[in-house]
Amino acid sequence: MLNTIFTNGITAVSLIICIIVAIVLGLLTALVFLYRSRHSASFALTLSLLPMTVAIIIMLVNGNIGAGVAVAGAFALVRFRSVPGTAREIAAIFTAMALGLALGMGYVGIAVIFFAFTAVLTLILTRVNFGAASRYEKHLKITIPESFDYNGLFDDVFDKYTTRVHLEQVKTTNMGTLFELTYSVTMNDTSVPKDFLDELRTRNGNLNISIGDLSDKDMM
Repeated sequence: MLNTIFTNGITAVSLIICIIVAIVLGLLTALVFLYRSRHSASFALTLSLLPMTVAIIIMLVNGNIGAGVAVAGAFALVRFRSVPGTAREIAAIFTAMALGLALGMGYVGIAVIFFAFTAVLTLILTRVNFGAASRYEKHLKITIPESFDYNGLFDDVFDKYTTRVHLEQVKTTNMGTLFELTYSVTMNDTSVPKDFLDELRTRNGNLNISIGDLSDKDMM
């Protein structure tokens, strides 16, 4: 079961078996990693086809694993040339590559077992929100005029509505006439009170304020 099916070289039957298994595992891998996550249709399609593509590459290099992995890695990294990927997407890409590598060498049983363990673990960890930021943690951006001293400007408001505040970044915008302050804050409640935003607006001259949950990209 765990031995390669290419004992007598690659035959038409073994090739078809590997391609079919690669397609099935690719589709299942896409379903598992896209569960409860934001994604694009192009990424779902790529993840579905990647195991079959890598498997064919491994077969074509005639057992030269080093060359096969290098070529497959080059194909996979094309996904991240223009659009940054989240840690989850990177894990999905490497999982699909591992499946393709196993199937390209004829280890169908190992590929199926590896996928089963990966799928179960991924679904369980996703279900329990493993490692996710607390719903109390928010990403806050406040714009103020460049003439304002931001040190201590909002301290009393933060003391009233939050339990922790960390100023992560200060940058100039609008040709240097404005400051954009980026905070990570832990709210007293999971919701964001309107009074909290109203009190911030009275301090920053009613300029832009945005607040939202911490995302994967924020924490990378």
